[in-house]
Amino acid sequence: MTVHQPFLYSPGGFQISGFGIGVLFAFIIAQVVCARELARRGHDPTPISELIYWAAAGGIVGAKLYYAVLMNDWSTLLSREGFVFWGGLIGGILAVSAIVVRKRLGFHRIADVAGLGIAAAYSVGRTGCWAVGDDYGRPSTSFFAVSFPQGAPPSTVQNMISNFGITAQAGELPGTVLSVHPTQLYETAMGFGMFLILWRLRDHRHAEGWLFGVYMVVAGVERFLIEFMRAKDDRFFGVLTMAQMIALAFMLLGAAWMYARRATPQLSPSREAV
Repeated sequence: MTVHQPFLYSPGGFQISGFGIGVLFAFIIAQVVCARELARRGHDPTPISELIYWAAAGGIVGAKLYYAVLMNDWSTLLSREGFVFWGGLIGGILAVSAIVVRKRLGFHRIADVAGLGIAAAYSVGRTGCWAVGDDYGRPSTSFFAVSFPQGAPPSTVQNMISNFGITAQAGELPGTVLSVHPTQLYETAMGFGMFLILWRLRDHRHAEGWLFGVYMVVAGVERFLIEFMRAKDDRFFGVLTMAQMIALAFMLLGAAWMYARRATPQLSPSREAV
């Protein structure tokens, strides 16, 4: 069993968490991937920098609002917790879409490259969750199991019971640190797998925007599956969590998007923006 130690960088007494570093690099990789892909397609990549800014702003607002509603606690808006992926993704998509439409940057053109960038960013960003010991999984005795004695929160029997509603095994004391699934690393690998799928399909012959539908489907599948391993307390729909319900909606919307954009464009190689 591996014992996790949180990563914290303190230059000059100023604390920078591994989560913050992971998120920073996630946005950097998203910008690089989107800009290069847009340029490869023969379009000006300059707008990507501004769009990344709005993605970050919308993502923070969306994540915090989602968490506050989920927890029914508006005081969390001012706390350091609550940076939830689904809320951040939806908030980021809405913010970027508003700017793209207002500036007429080509909605479907940007959507096509955005899926690639988000998948790459997701893989990198989950390393930040690993660095601070957050978003781990349910108790496990597998070869890959990791204990989080200084996690957020620590993976103790007491926290499993009180925070996640997981029943303790006979003889386990409240302070015992349990080994759990390192779902952050699983998601890092799965996120990279999503990126590879999208990369393989990036030269598709469908209408612009089709690739974002693919992203929605694979992202929904990834999150739906990993939630069964996550230590969660929001199983409001039988065995399904709120995140899984959103994942199902994303899969359905993504499939509909792919169907709507399935037509082969009869345009020049540069493919006119819609």
